[in-house]
Parts: sequence; C-alpha cells; structure tokens
Amino acid sequence: MATSDSPAAPKRSGLRVFGATVGVGAVISILLASHYYVAKRFFLDPGWGEPLATSGTVLVMLGFVGFFALPVIERKLPPRWMRALALPTVVWMGVLWLAFSAWVIADLAALLLGLFGVPGPDPVTRAFAIGALVAVASAVALRNGLRIPKVRRQEIRLDRWPAALDGFRIAQISDIHIGPVLDHRFARGLTERVNSLDADLVVVTGDLVDGPVEALREDVEPFAALRARHGVYFITGNHDVYSGDVAWVERVRELGMRPLRNERVAIAGADGFDLAGVDDHRGDWRASSSEDLGAALDGRDPARATVLLAHDPSTFKRARGMDIDLQISGHTHGGQLWPFHGLVRLVMPWVQGLHREGAAQIWVSRGSGFWGPPMRLFAPSEVSELVLRPSLPGATAAQSAH
Repeated sequence: MATSDSPAAPKRSGLRVFGATVGVGAVISILLASHYYVAKRFFLDPGWGEPLATSGTVLVMLGFVGFFALPVIERKLPPRWMRALALPTVVWMGVLWLAFSAWVIADLAALLLGLFGVPGPDPVTRAFAIGALVAVASAVALRNGLRIPKVRRQEIRLDRWPAALDGFRIAQISDIHIGPVLDHRFARGLTERVNSLDADLVVVTGDLVDGPVEALREDVEPFAALRARHGVYFITGNHDVYSGDVAWVERVRELGMRPLRNERVAIAGADGFDLAGVDDHRGDWRASSSEDLGAALDGRDPARATVLLAHDPSTFKRARGMDIDLQISGHTHGGQLWPFHGLVRLVMPWVQGLHREGAAQIWVSRGSGFWGPPMRLFAPSEVSELVLRPSLPGATAAQSAH
C-alpha cells in the first residue's frame, strides 16, 4: 500500500486534481455553450437590431454568471436572503433547460424538413413561437413544482406478505429538498397531506434537505407532527450527506423519526414483516457511513416479508438477489423536467413507478419536492400511498406486480 510519502501518492493526487480540473472545465464549457446557443437563437439570429440584440444576450449571460454565484449565496447568506436571491437563478435553470431543449428539437425538425426541400419559418417567427412555448411551459412547470404534492395510490401484492396485514398502508415522502427555495410552509403542508392518509407507516426515503442543520433547523420543525400507527422512519439520501448526515440524523431523531442506518426493525410483531433501511451509497467522503446491505439484511427469518428502504433505485441491482420482497426508493424525481427523464433512463432502468425483477419488486417515487429549478413538467410530485396485500392464489408474477 502506498503511503503519503511514497512516489505513488503525489502521482494519484495529481491525477485527481487533473481529473477535477477537466471535469470543472467541461461543465463550464457546456453551460457557456448552452447559454450562447439560446441567446443566439432568441436575440441574434432574428436580427432584432440594437439595443434589443445586445441587451437580450447580456441578460441570458447574466444567468450563466448566476450559476456560479448560487453556491456562494446558499452558503454565506441567512435563509431569508438566500431564498430571495437564489430563486431567480434556480428558476432560470429550468427556463434555460426548456429553452435549450425546445431549440434543439426545432433545429432538428428544420434540418429534417430541409432534407425534403420544405422551407421552415423565418427566424423571427421561430423566436416568437418558441419563446411563447417556453413561457407557457415554464409557468406550468413552476406551478407544478411549488404546489403541495398530490397522493398517488398504488396497490402492491407480495408473495410473502402476511394475511393479517392485508391492506397495510405505507405513506412515502422523498426528495423534499427543504433549503434554497422550500421552507417550513411547504413542510407544514406536506405533513398535513401525509397525516390526512392516516397511514399505518410513514417512510422518508432520503434527500430531506439541502443545507446545514444550523440554517434549516426551524424549517423542518413541522415534520415533528408526522404520525403513523407503526412509526415514522427515515433513511439518508445523497443530499442529506452533503448537508452533514451526522447532524441531520440527530435532528430527525429530535423530530420523532427513527433513522435506519444499515439496520432493520420488526413491524407489527411476530406476525408482521421486517423493515430494513440502508444509507445512500452515493454519499461522498463526508458521509459517516455508506450502504451496507449485508448489515441490514443478514440473519433474517426467511419466512418473513422484507421491505427495504434505499434512497437510490440502483441499490435494487444488488438487493434483488438478497431475498427482499419490496424496495422503496426515490432519487430520480421521475425526471422532474421534461425531457430530462430520457437522460435519466439511459443510466437508470427504474425511473418511477412499480417494477418487478423475479420475486422482488421496486417502487420508485417521483419525489415530493424538487432539486434545482422549482419546476416539474410531465413528472408531478407525489406522496406515495402504498397498499400492501398478499399475492393472489395462482397469480403470475406480472399479475402480482399490478
């Protein structure tokens, strides 16, 4: 093993610095190119003349500067000022994505039409049409993102589910991201929505917050009112780790939640089921612990059903072969902002909803809040109400999964 004094250590360190530099440079280049592309299509190509062309381009490029000011705003300012200054930038993130996507689709369509000799609209008409489309889509997405999520009910039949618990209901909230935009008002509304279900169990499957305990302590206080007959359970997500998982785990304990950190508990006694929870495997070097399926799942009674809480659906790749019945996850936000779901699907086969692999099933919530832009388009937020039932006698795997 190379020590810090060995020749290999400085070499590895240098490679990490080089890799990080290349990565940061690539991100900056992509952001700059996308901003210029949008500014060119909206303000330069139509030939508006001055001062509109220049002022419009400058306005778009100010959005580019905002991307780099945002981390400073989030870390250095108190919540009240932070939210007021961060909101325009995070909204711009969503508008930029929608505008960029719309222009790429429009340019591809114009290219295709050109191959068949069909003339497209002039640059001014295109700018007006796409501008109107992006404005409407942004307004709808903003409304969808900021509202208290609706309940999404899903019945799930499990082979080993105890008949005594037929109809057992789990309320899941996930990916709330209290922080730069959402505060105690959203937390209160979400808590009221969950409690209105009068569920048997409530689970919070990670990414509760974006920010340190010191800044957000009071904003999460409404979650102390969450209620369920068999308790409220919490697992960490990657953003909880980035925000300081040790402090946040202690805070959720104060709120009356039971953290499951690579461990399991028995629910409803000897005739019930096992509830297991793992830490998020994507936690960086700041994490106090990481995913340990062995610690959470080993030594179980094979006759008992097991429900696993894991923030990232990719944990299912490992857990499905470890005799679990159901994994409950979040993390993907269902893609959050169209057409981003297509990119998510390239790396994650389970983007949202219910899926089955052999005897194991996975439920992926679209999330109850948002990350980045406070916007959702074709991926509405949700409070998941999971109704668990025993499999029907003689049912096929496909029938049991629906």
